[in-house]
Amino acid sequence: MGLVLTSILFLMGLLLIIKGGDLFVDAATWMARASGIPQFIIGATIVSIATTLPEIIVSTMAALDHNTEMAIGNAIGSVTANTGLIMGVSLIFMPIVIRRSRIALKGILMLLSCTFLWLLSSNGNLDRTGSFIILLLFFAFIAENLHSASLESAQAEKDSVNKKDLSANVVKFLLGALCLVVGSRLLVDNGTILAEALGVPTRVIAVTMVAIGTSLPELVTAITAIVKKQTSMSVGNILGANIIDITVILPLCALLSQGSLPVSDATLSLDMPICLLEAGIAIIPTILFQRFYRLQGVIMVALYLAYLGFTVMV
Repeated sequence: MGLVLTSILFLMGLLLIIKGGDLFVDAATWMARASGIPQFIIGATIVSIATTLPEIIVSTMAALDHNTEMAIGNAIGSVTANTGLIMGVSLIFMPIVIRRSRIALKGILMLLSCTFLWLLSSNGNLDRTGSFIILLLFFAFIAENLHSASLESAQAEKDSVNKKDLSANVVKFLLGALCLVVGSRLLVDNGTILAEALGVPTRVIAVTMVAIGTSLPELVTAITAIVKKQTSMSVGNILGANIIDITVILPLCALLSQGSLPVSDATLSLDMPICLLEAGIAIIPTILFQRFYRLQGVIMVALYLAYLGFTVMV
């Protein structure tokens, strides 16, 4: 009976995430039209912050419980899943042309975040100094988005806004975010129980089931955005979510762990290099050629599946 209830709660979490993603993208798209701020920037800021709430909740709770493998595995695994799986799938179904000025700084910040994290943790520990250095990248990300939004919204045409539409979309946005968070919590908790019943190690659970589970808001947002032909919002959401995962969640976990977050050899030798490689495949060709290609998506998904298979098998 216990496993039956766990399975039901797992499915309830999935349904909440699917519905939440639909509400969320609708509301965020309306915000973009009403404010004149491009969907890419809306995706990289408001949507990203909300869709990273599951990762923030899971990792901080794990850090407070002194389960550091779960905390760091979830954050790194989520970035890898966001890039390799979710962005990869998005590009396979709908590659897009994008201005270099829009992607360059955010992409570079994502690459720098992955690189700095790897280097600052290379001694097997993310300390307080390293955490503050990584946090500076988050503040740079926020400053860049505010600057871009102020420039582009001033030049864009805006839809007329009435109080009824505003109230309805604020409710949809908040309800969608709540569904995403609660659904992810149900999915991760009950999925982890099912995995532990099979004797799967903590790190493997963290970088696979928990990471994919907490990345489901981004996945559902991406799928919904593809269906609604809003792929630029999906890409912006993934870039923003990745930067937040690395520059906020891990420093916060380190500070909650008394200023020090131990990093395992497996994370340093496998998880972080794959994370950086996926980011490089996604960002470098796009900056050079000012578009995302379907081939990028195929390579990213193939690399992610190979990484996932290796992690589970070893």
